[in-house]
Amino acid sequence: MFDRFRAFFGDLPLLYAVVGLTLFGVAMIYSAGQVDVPSSIVAGAWRMQLTWLMLSIIALAVAMRIEIRWLEWLAVPAYVAAILLLVLTLVIGTGAGTAASTRSWIRIGPVGVQPAQFANIATVLMIGRVVGSRRDAPRRLADLWKPIGVVVLPMLLVLAQPDLGTAMVFGGVLLATLFWSGTPIALIFLLISPMLGLFLAFVPLWFYVYMTALIAFVYFYRLPLWESVAVLGGNLAAGTVAVQLWNSLEDYQRNRFIVFLDPYSDPRGAGYHHIQSKIAIGSGGLLGQGFTEGPQKRLAFLPEQHTDFIFAVIGEELGFLGAGMVILLYGFILVRLAHIAERQANPFAGIIVFGIFGAWFTHILVNVGMTVGVMPITGIPLPFLSYGGSFLLATFLALGVVQRVASERGGI
Repeated sequence: MFDRFRAFFGDLPLLYAVVGLTLFGVAMIYSAGQVDVPSSIVAGAWRMQLTWLMLSIIALAVAMRIEIRWLEWLAVPAYVAAILLLVLTLVIGTGAGTAASTRSWIRIGPVGVQPAQFANIATVLMIGRVVGSRRDAPRRLADLWKPIGVVVLPMLLVLAQPDLGTAMVFGGVLLATLFWSGTPIALIFLLISPMLGLFLAFVPLWFYVYMTALIAFVYFYRLPLWESVAVLGGNLAAGTVAVQLWNSLEDYQRNRFIVFLDPYSDPRGAGYHHIQSKIAIGSGGLLGQGFTEGPQKRLAFLPEQHTDFIFAVIGEELGFLGAGMVILLYGFILVRLAHIAERQANPFAGIIVFGIFGAWFTHILVNVGMTVGVMPITGIPLPFLSYGGSFLLATFLALGVVQRVASERGGI
């Protein structure tokens, strides 16, 4: 009886971990709303999050009923619909929360929906279909043009909103799926090398050393001539336009990078978020200030404490132990995803699970990183913990896909 129950629901430890973490997130959103001064934080946000959780559980149940073969068939229409929605968002979209100046949301009455979150799932399905149909692992850059095209199109549409944080998630999906499909690490490095060249170009000596090492690497890797020229040309082009690109940025965009290196260069402006977040986490110590009792949070010094900076609330109120337990639980969730992907004989199934791994890992890495000051602030939510209905619904739809894949293998 238990085996039949487990086969229907998929990976039960993963399900328990996600639901438990989400309920903990509702509690922390409630805590984030307990402030002593007038604040823009909605005190009843936790109730709205709980409502979205109920809807998300329904979406989870529906997604778990869709067989893998139907998911593969749905990949193309879902991807086309996602692209059309992203284009529509650029036309009629509005901003919300920390993204008030963007066109990331479509309003349906009083409810706002962020199409990019659902486009991420559609892109995972589409790249799974494209990459999973290959019999051999990619060995040349020319073998990667299809998955790159699948990801770059929605990524560019999201960047046009502009929403850098969500666009980065598409990049995480691409790298994860390429890795899982057997693409050599060296080839993945060559693919993303122009980005490295872009940043190193600001220190000429480093750039010259890097280009020398890259030339040697390309020679010994034995790429076809035109691919070698493309890689080296892409890096030289990135190095050439780096300064011009920096000068073309708006002041506030440059400030984000400057305060990442030195938050105290603008402590009351662009560096404020970094500083207050680190103060909140540091004041938590080992055991924290106590649930609902964080002073940085209660005095509303901590910005966007129920959304992008919910991890800082956890660090302040539950301390190093509480924050550490959250990180360990995220690690457990990611390990379960990797195990499920590893067990799949169907390449499409394994790739979509690891694509979801890539999306969630990127969210966790960037959000926690910006909270503790080791990543630039990009406005990206923390899975299962940050307030946000669209994001919660999208993550539970992704979880439903994973559970369906696990159930067809009888669980783990």
